[in-house]
Amino acid sequence: MKTAIVTDSNSGIFPAEAEQWGIYVVSMPIIVDGTTLYEGVDLFPDSFYRDLRAHVHASITTSQPAPEDVIDVWEQALAGHDELVYIPMSSGLSSSCQTAAALAADFGGRVVVADNHQISVPQKNAVRDALALAHAGYSARAIKEKLERAGGDTLIFIGVDTLEYLRRGGRVTAAAAAVGSLMGIKPLLVIRGEKLDVHAKVRGVKHCKAALMDVMQRSVAEYRARGIPIRVDASGSFDSKSEEESWIAACRQAFPGEPIQYDPLSLSIGAHTGPGAFGMGISRIIRP
Repeated sequence: MKTAIVTDSNSGIFPAEAEQWGIYVVSMPIIVDGTTLYEGVDLFPDSFYRDLRAHVHASITTSQPAPEDVIDVWEQALAGHDELVYIPMSSGLSSSCQTAAALAADFGGRVVVADNHQISVPQKNAVRDALALAHAGYSARAIKEKLERAGGDTLIFIGVDTLEYLRRGGRVTAAAAAVGSLMGIKPLLVIRGEKLDVHAKVRGVKHCKAALMDVMQRSVAEYRARGIPIRVDASGSFDSKSEEESWIAACRQAFPGEPIQYDPLSLSIGAHTGPGAFGMGISRIIRP
């Protein structure tokens, strides 16, 4: 295979799984109480979300990877391949994609950056499809073009258990968070393409989950009617196995027959949604 596939850990792919797939992963840095840790290396979803719930840490911030870390992974990939396609998180959610595009200019066309506006499970699906394309003999540029054409068909809905972490990240004001918490308001967020917006404001987690299922079922029916091949997947930032299993069961009950894949929300998202977030997504299947 002449074309290597490289992504970042926002995809939910950590080093062990990357090795199994034969791909390369740039681990995203998370700054915890002033110390930089790396997703999938020394920081993992289960302990991360438990610590968030318990307020173990005073501060948590996210950052794009250092240029030298990105270049190091690229050079590892290029040591055994002619070229690579890099699939980072959406440019609408981080500047890491733009930084990567600038770095790629120094590699003489051997590095191609695909901005297909993905994150979390849809990003993982894009990596899976890109790997299949590479095995089928597609070039890095051809893979980039197919990924970016399909990127606009991705749809992700996320409900949050608390507004506190959105407030800390500046997504909602302190006043709005206080009023929302008092009234039990739970925002249902939507990521479509490069934008993160509030789709609806619902009172109570139960009603927020119901609203998410409703809009997902209507969206899936619309995609099917248009003849678009899609995957339907689930995600969350649960700090207990029972909550996670309950959400997976609810998703599979709402979409019988769908091979729903579940992965924890990437920590770059979870740091802003907080623990107890729940989500589902739709991503287009990209075929050779």
